[in-house]
Amino acid sequence: MRVTEKGQVTIPKNVRRKLGIVAGSEIEFDLREDGALLRHAAAPRPGREVADFMDHIRRHKGTMDLGGMTGDEFFKLLRD
Repeated sequence: MRVTEKGQVTIPKNVRRKLGIVAGSEIEFDLREDGALLRHAAAPRPGREVADFMDHIRRHKGTMDLGGMTGDEFFKLLRD
């Protein structure tokens, strides 16, 4: 692919089809040391929702009211 003066590239049709990218879709670039990863922004990232929630809980566990439960009891409840 060639980059235009405006920094634009055309995503090949087979890639758009596989990722479900259509006109108006949003994509994201995940920058890495060896390049960048193109991802359909709406594509689910396996486990991210749970991981993001757990990160949120860990950041705020000292300020949360867990209804009398300990942090360990709360995490056990989530795992079960």
